[in-house]
Amino acid sequence: MAEQAGDPLFQSHDPIFDRKELLHVGHVPDEDRIVGRDDEIQSVAAEVGAITRGDPPNNVMIYGKTGTGKSLISRHVATRAQTAARDNEIDCGVLYVDCSEANTETRATRQLALSLKDQTGYQENIPLRGVGTMEYYQHIWGILEDFFDAIIVILDEIDKLDNSNILMQLSRAREAQKTDAYIGVIGISNKVKYRETLDERIDSSFGHRELFFHPYDASQLREIMRNREDAFQPEVLEDGTIELCAALAAKKHGDARKAIEILKEAGELARRTGSETVSESHIQQAQEVAEINRIEELTSGATVHAKLALYALASRIITGDRETHKTREIYERYVGICNMVTTDPITENGLYRQLKEQAFLGVIESEKTGGGRSQGSYLLHRLVTDPKHIIKAVRRDDSLEELPTYDQLTETGPATNNRDVDLSSFS
Repeated sequence: MAEQAGDPLFQSHDPIFDRKELLHVGHVPDEDRIVGRDDEIQSVAAEVGAITRGDPPNNVMIYGKTGTGKSLISRHVATRAQTAARDNEIDCGVLYVDCSEANTETRATRQLALSLKDQTGYQENIPLRGVGTMEYYQHIWGILEDFFDAIIVILDEIDKLDNSNILMQLSRAREAQKTDAYIGVIGISNKVKYRETLDERIDSSFGHRELFFHPYDASQLREIMRNREDAFQPEVLEDGTIELCAALAAKKHGDARKAIEILKEAGELARRTGSETVSESHIQQAQEVAEINRIEELTSGATVHAKLALYALASRIITGDRETHKTREIYERYVGICNMVTTDPITENGLYRQLKEQAFLGVIESEKTGGGRSQGSYLLHRLVTDPKHIIKAVRRDDSLEELPTYDQLTETGPATNNRDVDLSSFS
């Protein structure tokens, strides 16, 4: 038998994965792999579709929790619009900016200018540093004038931008005679209140429509997972793994991105442990890793007070005997935690706003309830994930790693009065 060619340090054949790119977070699948988003595709297409006929498109803002298909559908529709426009002899470009990375106007415009240059024969040099935002805009307008009739700009996680001036510049470019090209902007945000943060002039100039994407249900997640089965080698996925993966994701958050991440992480676990198949136990282990990563991702752009609010709620659940707590109860624990990390606490109303934001992101659930004539109505908050995931995710912040670990909190045991737990003893 002939010896295997190649470096023996590396396997020539992956025993677990066949088409791993299908599990990559940035992968845009073929149309027949997109599940449960027909209405959303039609809605986005209705807003930008005029561009394919040489008419001005509408700007659109898409809201929804992480993993509801906002980025996927935006890129899918924009690419199809580009193809349809070119079929009509309209030079249309598509640009994508991840604003969590290009989080300033200068960085975002630089990326737009460089992306436009890559798509064309533009000859001028575009500096990577040392120039102001307006110079990047000049390159953008110049490229549009020379090469394009229209472009669609996708600004993902737009709420991470330090200011929203780019919206006014893009939406008013034609009116201001910067370019004759039509520009359609698709903004994407997890924060439904993003519009309230816009300057009134910018909001008026942008003039956008708003669309809302809802989480996937269990059956949709199962179909999405089945459409990724060929990412693995034949017969590697054991019976029940797809169903368990979909059920876990649906129960927690309806997040297709995290469901796919769980499946990929389970495959990685199987490979690292030398297993020939991906089992339900691999899915369970991967789910815990993915959930901690999900919480960390959702809170990565949050204030330290939002993280401390989540930690306060999680620690009360761990050291107490209830799953739900009032805003006042969480605030009492939060103030004590602020003392631990030498941070001045915000007001109780400020903490309420932080909790409200986390409820929108799907980290907690808040329910208004009545306490009778003597107490009036109040909010009860609960976590939608295991509190130990919150503790681990929050402590990944370098400034908060001194907070008690999950094991330290569980060692205290349930308290007869949850306020009596002295967290300062762990410092």
